[in-house]
Amino acid sequence: MAKDNQFVENIADIETDFPQWYTDVVIKTKLVDYGPVKGTMVIRPYGYAIWENIQKELDARFKATGHENAYFPLLIPMSFMTKEAEHVEGFAPEVAVVTHAGGGELPEPLCIRPTSETIIGNMYSKWLQSYRDLPIKMNQWANVMRWEKTTRPFLRTSEFLWQEGHTVHATEEEAIEETMKMLSVYQEFAENCLAIPVITGRKTDKEKFAGAVATYSIEAMMHDGKSLQSGTSHYLGQNFAKAFDIQFLDKDGEHKYGYTTSWGVSTRLIGAIIMTHGDARGLVLPPVVAPTQVVIVPIASKKPGVLETCREVKEQLAKAGIRVVLDETDNSPGWKFNEWEMKGVPVRLELGPRDIEAGKCLAFRRDECTKADMPLEGLVSSVEALLKDVQSNMLERARKRTQDRIVYANSVEELLDGVEKQNFVKAGWCGCRACEDRIKEETAASSRVIVEGETAETCVACGKKAEKVVIFARAY
Repeated sequence: MAKDNQFVENIADIETDFPQWYTDVVIKTKLVDYGPVKGTMVIRPYGYAIWENIQKELDARFKATGHENAYFPLLIPMSFMTKEAEHVEGFAPEVAVVTHAGGGELPEPLCIRPTSETIIGNMYSKWLQSYRDLPIKMNQWANVMRWEKTTRPFLRTSEFLWQEGHTVHATEEEAIEETMKMLSVYQEFAENCLAIPVITGRKTDKEKFAGAVATYSIEAMMHDGKSLQSGTSHYLGQNFAKAFDIQFLDKDGEHKYGYTTSWGVSTRLIGAIIMTHGDARGLVLPPVVAPTQVVIVPIASKKPGVLETCREVKEQLAKAGIRVVLDETDNSPGWKFNEWEMKGVPVRLELGPRDIEAGKCLAFRRDECTKADMPLEGLVSSVEALLKDVQSNMLERARKRTQDRIVYANSVEELLDGVEKQNFVKAGWCGCRACEDRIKEETAASSRVIVEGETAETCVACGKKAEKVVIFARAY
């Protein structure tokens, strides 16, 4: 428990024990519970409501960019997984395999999908005939399974929820354009909906998706200075098209292989929200995805007119499309304040007899933990403006923290010092895998993204001429 924290109990100090703080928060706020199978999580209603809001926002963006939703099977024939050599090698340690069903052994083992490039590629090869069928642009909302050795709710679990987009294009240029477009969609969503500033860029070959020609990601800085890979967009070239015979008859009468992409984000984004914005009191949720945007807490609720006025206020806000809760439980106001603050509700309205008589309420904003009077007249527009301000303030505060904690290094020793002080570190890199491995071994920092448009004279590891500037950080 934080020494100076008088607001919540049994939550570790965010500054001295961040991992335990995270675990305490996700459990005490009832976002998740642990499943009976090691590494699995049960997403409880409050946590799932965040995911539903994430889905709603992203789904609208996918459809606006011409993608359709579909659903593909959970079970994948083992033979599919072995068709793309790099892909099977990359996922082999994480794949769960079904060998028996219906009381007997299966003729072919079945993989529980760790990702769906293979099975979707198989179906695309059936559906694609002519250039007129292109582009194929589909997305699915699904669960996947990756048998992780070390797990933590939302961040890394054996089973998780996600979306995965899969597209086929006639040309390399179109596929690369799609890859970058979806990376931009993720960046805009992260910043404008989750209030999380992200750094975008290409992954090194060591860190790219197994089977991809190129992987691009959005990287976010967490409270403890570690990076969280929050979304990825992959240009797959013709690797999967050739493995699964995804061909089409082109305008010139020749059969050609398509160019494919895939891209996805997962329930890991909920972990990103928690670790980017949370504080000593618990969650701090951005209004766009918060399950409850406003909570109304009556003061002296047994006094005449208090509950009636609170209910009227709730109705006004709800009609305006604001997600609002009126806490009519018999808990004390102080208990309610602490509980809703811990749950990260962006705005709290306090209404008592004196407030009603004065024609106002007291508005508390969770991002700054400050209170101010708010007139009851024109309350809806005032609350809408406050929610908008909370959203933008959370982004700007997180952006400043990220910018302030990006440092430069000219040696492995400086790089180590930088990550020890919970920073992202920019450094020159010669492009050699051995240098990348050395940095990881000596600093526990991995390459996150290659920085476009910046140059460095020498490689931080070997001192030879640098080819790229890379952001290194310790990561979840």
